[in-house]
Formats: sequence, structure tokens, C-alpha cells
Amino acid sequence: MGSNNLMRPVLAMVAVNFGFSILNVLTKKVLDEGFNHMVFITYRQSIAAIFLAPVAYYWERKSRPKLTVSILCQLFFSALVGLTLTYYLFLLGLKYTSATFSCAFLNMVPVITFLLALPLGQETVNMKSKTGRAKVLGALVCMSGAILLILYKGFPITNPHSRPNTMTVEKGTQRWIAGSMLLLAGSTTWASWFLMQAKIGKSYPCQYSSTAILSFFSAFQSAFVTLIMRRDVGMWILKDKLEILTITYTGVVGSGLSYVVMSWCVKQKGPVFTSAFTPLTQIFAAVLDYSFLHEQTYLGSVLGSILVILGLYILLWGKSIEAEECPLKEAEVVKQDEHGNAEFQVSLTINSTSH
Repeated sequence: MGSNNLMRPVLAMVAVNFGFSILNVLTKKVLDEGFNHMVFITYRQSIAAIFLAPVAYYWERKSRPKLTVSILCQLFFSALVGLTLTYYLFLLGLKYTSATFSCAFLNMVPVITFLLALPLGQETVNMKSKTGRAKVLGALVCMSGAILLILYKGFPITNPHSRPNTMTVEKGTQRWIAGSMLLLAGSTTWASWFLMQAKIGKSYPCQYSSTAILSFFSAFQSAFVTLIMRRDVGMWILKDKLEILTITYTGVVGSGLSYVVMSWCVKQKGPVFTSAFTPLTQIFAAVLDYSFLHEQTYLGSVLGSILVILGLYILLWGKSIEAEECPLKEAEVVKQDEHGNAEFQVSLTINSTSH
């Protein structure tokens, strides 16, 4: 029975990350064929909102708090930063690079979130403890990998005998660096969105309802910006089966089913367990990228990705140890309280867990 309880979340997260890899490859394909980025976001978020609305209504109809103007404004701004802007930056970066390469930056999101949370007081680091040192080391290793990804492309390892001309190489390098910077910017806005959602979640804790509203706002924002920038009815028309399949898949699977499954896994095994499977997306994407899109894999991408994934796991290890220590410290507080010496212990516990 215990084995089944472990295998179900494991298989669920493997399936989710395989689904994400398919999403990245399909998205890369339609973008290369000229599909508009903002139209893509509008369709994706519209389908996600339609899919999640009945799920949110069913699961949270009895626990949903009242929506105030203040909460709606916070959700609108959160959608603008965490969905509309983030997706735009990622899609543009994906167009300039590859599906496999873009996944390396997704692995950086937990580390960037940790770095942004430090000055806000949502994360703490105690360099005297092994958890604090692990979190700092993981962040440094991961950011070193990011720098390597951006600055060093290296030679192709999947087709080393190809010899493109010098002009093509220079142009490709410029696009690669530009794409890398866009992906890094997208990772940063997404990480900041997690911090915003943590605050919003305290006043509006309904995850499905919140995500459905965010998807609706993002669809509206993307459509509004697209219509201002370019009033061309033709770009809204889906021209072939691949575009229809990609839009439907990214909306239902990428922003709908995957969110439901990951939320279930977080409840079953916690956020660290769920985050630990993130690098699988890049591995699956590399196989699909090479098999179907015939994209080159470069040495710099491999080395940088290894450092990013290594840094991610070091950080997650530190976080998991910290999470295990927190209940022990809380138990010490209760024990000390029974002996009339709780005040000092409570102070220690609050300082060690306020992140």
C-alpha cells in the first residue's frame, strides 16, 4: 500500500513533465512557422480559463471567500507580471533558442525565487547551519550555470561535422544571447510572481479559482495589447491542424490538467518533492527536440544545464532538511512551554521559520 502511495505521485510528476516537454516542442514548432506570440498567449489563457472555471466552481464552491476590489486588482497585476509578461518573454526567448535550452531556465525559477525572497524577508539564511550553507551554495552553482548558458555556446555535439558559414554563426550567436537574456528575464518575472501569489494566497486561498481568474485576466491583457499593436484579423485565424492541436494542448494540458495534478502532488508529498522532477522536462525535451525538430545541442548548453540542475538539487536538499527541522523546533517550543520557559524558544522558532 505504501509503495502504491509513493508510485502514484512519482508517475504523475513524470507524466506532467513529459507533457511539458511536448508542450515546449509543439510551441517551438508553431512559433518558427510565424504564429504571433501574443495571439498564442490569448488563446492559451482563454482555453485554460474555460477549463479551470468548472473545476474551481466544483471544488471550491463552499470555501471560496468573497472577491473584493482589492483582491481583483492584485490578481490583475499578478496576471500581468506572472502570466502575460512571463509567457511573452519565454515565447520570444524560445523562438531565438531551442525547446531544450529554454527548459534550463525553467530549472532556475526556484533559485531565483529564493534570491528574490531574501531581501523581502520571506527567506532566511543561517550560514552557521548546513541548510543555510546548502541554500547559498545551490544558488551560486545555479547562477554560475546560467552565466555559462548565456556566455558560452560551444560547438555542436549532436552533429559535430556540420560547418555553417561565418555570417550564419555570428547571427546565430547574437540571437542565442538575446534569447538567453529574454529567458532569464522571463524566469525572473515568474519567480517574482510566486512571491506575489504567496501574499495573495493569504487573503484569497482558493488555488483553482485564483488560477482561473488569472488566466482570464491574462487572456484579456494579451488580446488588448495585440489589438493595439496590430489590427490584423488574419493572424487570429488558426490555419492548420498543428496550430489547433498546439493551442488546445497548451491550454488544457499546460495550464489546466498539469496544474491540477501538481496541486495534488504538492498536497500528497509537498513542494520539494514536486520541484525535484522539474529537470525531467529538459531531458524529455532534448530527446523530442533532436528527434522531431532536429535541433543542435551545444556543449555550453549541456555544461550550463548540468550546473543549473546541480544547483537546483543542492538548494532543494537544503530546503527539505530545513522543512524537516521545523517540526522538531516547534516540538521543542511546546516542551519548553510546559516547563515555563517558552518565550526564548518561541523567539528562536519564529526567526528560523519566517521565510
